[in-house]
Amino acid sequence: MGHVLGPQERTLAEAGTVGQRGLITSLDPRVRIVMSVVFAVVVVSLSTLPALTAALMIALSLLVPSRLPWRKTLKRMAMMDSFIIFMLVLLPFTMPGDPMFTIWGFPASWQGLWKAVEIALTANAVILTVMVLVGTMEPVTLGHALHRLRCPETLVHLLMFTIRYIDVLHEEYQRLRAAMKVRGFRPGTNWHTYRSFGYLVGMMLVRAIERSERILGAMKCRGFSGKMLLLQDYSINRRDIVFAAGLGALCLALILVEFA
Repeated sequence: MGHVLGPQERTLAEAGTVGQRGLITSLDPRVRIVMSVVFAVVVVSLSTLPALTAALMIALSLLVPSRLPWRKTLKRMAMMDSFIIFMLVLLPFTMPGDPMFTIWGFPASWQGLWKAVEIALTANAVILTVMVLVGTMEPVTLGHALHRLRCPETLVHLLMFTIRYIDVLHEEYQRLRAAMKVRGFRPGTNWHTYRSFGYLVGMMLVRAIERSERILGAMKCRGFSGKMLLLQDYSINRRDIVFAAGLGALCLALILVEFA
């Protein structure tokens, strides 16, 4: 038995769970994946502030046809910024160049500041585009689209099983944590706590292996042959071609702005 995509396994927006059906969610998933990769490659290759600012504006404009909630989407993007904020703050002090000001004997350079702004614009433009084009897909839809793009089946299976069983492992972790609390465990900064968390990780690995063996046995009993079977085929229509051509033209315009 291969993994089958039925009519009920569509994108969240198509199923009506995110909101009204938008232009982005109605596009072919393969087109969305390919164009997000093309846009990301183009943006990463840019280095001038006007071109990067234009790329961020294009990424923000994609939010309109996607009909995603602005506040929630931008909040998720801000969470990504929190991972690089320390690098952006320290970059002016670690990159040599013309001094801007000095703090405790450490000069901050203009070149480091512009490099930090460049990295921030690049990261936000790429992550926002990926969130709009790819992040609105159901995991099953993403897996089947990658399979249609001739990605290795092993990697596609690994992706789909990982997404599918993350929640299962999380529930297993919650049960183990609840058992520890019932037995009076209270975390602290001592060897007993470190040893207990080590046992927790070990039990998670043991139970994950046991569950994977049971899942493999169940799949073999149902005739799993390692192949993906699709009940719904993808087809590229005029809307997909127009979207790909439009975003491709914008990518070309960004390259022209970069060299201008």
